[in-house]
Amino acid sequence: MFWPGLFTTSSSSAGTAKRNPDWTGWVSSMTGRQSSAGVMVNTETAMAVGALRACVTLLAESVAQLPCELYRRDGKGGRDRAVEHPVYDLIHSQPNRKDTAFEYYEQAQGCLGLEGNQFSLIERDGRGYPTELIPIHPKKVRVLKGPDAMPYYHLLEVDEVVPMRMMHHIKAFSVDGYVGLSPIATNADVIGLGLATDQHAAAVFQRGATMSGVIERPREAPAIESQGAIDRILEKFTEKHGGGLRTAFSVAMLQEGMTYKQLSMDNEKAQLLESRNFSVNEICRLYKVPPHMVQQLDKATFSNIEHQGLQFVIYTLLPWVKRIEGAMMRDLLLPAERKNHYIEFNVGGLLRGDQKSRYESYALGRQWGWLSVNDIRRLENMPPITGGDRYLTPLNMNDSGNIEQSMNATPEQMQEIEGILKCRTP
Repeated sequence: MFWPGLFTTSSSSAGTAKRNPDWTGWVSSMTGRQSSAGVMVNTETAMAVGALRACVTLLAESVAQLPCELYRRDGKGGRDRAVEHPVYDLIHSQPNRKDTAFEYYEQAQGCLGLEGNQFSLIERDGRGYPTELIPIHPKKVRVLKGPDAMPYYHLLEVDEVVPMRMMHHIKAFSVDGYVGLSPIATNADVIGLGLATDQHAAAVFQRGATMSGVIERPREAPAIESQGAIDRILEKFTEKHGGGLRTAFSVAMLQEGMTYKQLSMDNEKAQLLESRNFSVNEICRLYKVPPHMVQQLDKATFSNIEHQGLQFVIYTLLPWVKRIEGAMMRDLLLPAERKNHYIEFNVGGLLRGDQKSRYESYALGRQWGWLSVNDIRRLENMPPITGGDRYLTPLNMNDSGNIEQSMNATPEQMQEIEGILKCRTP
């Protein structure tokens, strides 16, 4: 199964699909629209906003760096990596012949953050197991609702319709259950305001319309008729007292009653900086990313950055991860295998606190008997050691009837201990 048209650089779509008239079509992504600020907002222009690009790439790289594993339940409450399963290598290391796992998941999450949908064609072997996941740009796919209420996928470049079995589809928040909403298309005004603010700031610097000061002459002084004389006065003043640090503390003397008046920044220009910061915070709110993670550090403190990082993992990253896991289990595992197999990204490394806090929690778990040495070493990605599977039991938490077994004492030693205890009893 190979369609060369899917990988052309043309952005134009093919003609209307030859589809069943009972089908209802949804466009899986919007080409862009004019924002209220007067700026066209689409995927390409939105990526020019530094805060939005930082949020999208942060999410994409965060998901891509997580190990993706296929597990099998062992029936005893435990689990094992199903490394011999045909899907394991596909999701863990090589989704297709071209992309590494990191590149594939980075692109997948990037499409979700920009377009709200991610599509990959599924190549299957004779047994029905997937052998390759070939990503397709969301703008080249239209989602159709069939007469059976199941989704079908119209590949615009080749004018072919494929069933759900041949398409791996991950969608963001959806209102119809078939297509995810694009964050850019649904929030064009927020992004357009950020674009317009950046363009206005660039225009101010480009045109140089800001004056640092003016030279005033008294009204009763004779007017200078020659423009050349005026230019010579301004050039001489600039040459003498402009130029940065070299002339920063020089002394000026103005003749003919002239005075120099410095101009302060007006309200409009002062609000320009606030508007740019406001746009950054709005885009961070759009993607639920803490501002400090896109280098907006004006309100960050050492006391709250760690907790904000944990909140990012729990409330921002995990929902995206769960979407991807669920779609992969639905599309890549056979129905009979979903009872005993499941796909999971390992986010344990991101949830770990600082080293001191981790070691203190390990000490508690070890002392109270629910962590062994090898359990701790496994959490720290260290190899097990001989005898490290032993669990400790606090003596003061044992049943008093089992004190002999808990102390590991012989009957003679227990009689001696009981004698000592009787002597101490008043």
